Amino acid sequence: MRLRITGALAALLGVVWALTGGASEPPAGPARFEASYTWQFGHDEFGGLSGIEVDPEGGSFVALSDRGRIFSGRIVREGNQITRISDVQTVPLRDDKGNYPPRFYPDPEGFARHPSNGRYFVSFEGFTRIWHYDPAFSIARWVREMPNFRDFAPNGGLESLAIDQRGRIYAIPEEIPDGQPGHPVYRLTGKKWEMPFRLPERGAFLPVEADFGPDGWLYLLEREFSSLRFRSRVRRFLIDGDRIVTEEPVFESGPAVHDNLEGLSVWRDGQGRIRLTMVSDDNFKFFQRTEIVEYSLP
Repeated sequence: MRLRITGALAALLGVVWALTGGASEPPAGPARFEASYTWQFGHDEFGGLSGIEVDPEGGSFVALSDRGRIFSGRIVREGNQITRISDVQTVPLRDDKGNYPPRFYPDPEGFARHPSNGRYFVSFEGFTRIWHYDPAFSIARWVREMPNFRDFAPNGGLESLAIDQRGRIYAIPEEIPDGQPGHPVYRLTGKKWEMPFRLPERGAFLPVEADFGPDGWLYLLEREFSSLRFRSRVRRFLIDGDRIVTEEPVFESGPAVHDNLEGLSVWRDGQGRIRLTMVSDDNFKFFQRTEIVEYSLP
């Protein structure tokens, strides 16, 4: 979701975040904080990153902007610390006719990479749909729609995408469209959409991205925006067929510990630990930042 921030609210947020930014309250949960890096890049369209996919070794990445642009490069580390982002390249997203849509039209949010063919899948929130691209992002191809995708609120549609090892697509809206308890999870198997289960709500957090880890668990990144500050949380779920077998907390940050984390990629590092790489959407505001954050699980 792109936050709608007016000029007056922007000024107030700038003051609040200047006073509270860099808070060091340790997160709750078993995950260990590893790194936080503020990424700056001299391009007019840089910012608004709502999705990220990291390669299995954690070196190269592809990130998605909600203005319809792809940024790719390498994450350079010394030990567990991120020291710089190198070899950055950028291309705009094309539509299904090979054209570049007008600025702000796409509003892409969910981002996932297919584990077997390397194609990238993107869900769009304003005009709800899912497209997929080859690794060069040369042209968009449609993914079969589910009829109720048109029922989502304009700013509460398909925010999260994940693809399991069998190639099944999981799509999760940010807002619950039917008033029932739990966030619905839509799954595409072959050419058939279904809603096998719902993710239980815990507090005021809303889902913003998901990813299947190499351990087979579904990881869910969530965000809460209150008191003019962001909080982030990750839960993971063990799925068996059409049901959730286990739900576990991974981490939950305090207010203003991180910026507006919206992208999530889960991989295994050289020490055998599950690593969560996340990126923040700065909403193209001067008082926010594009932050790459990493946590690990033993």
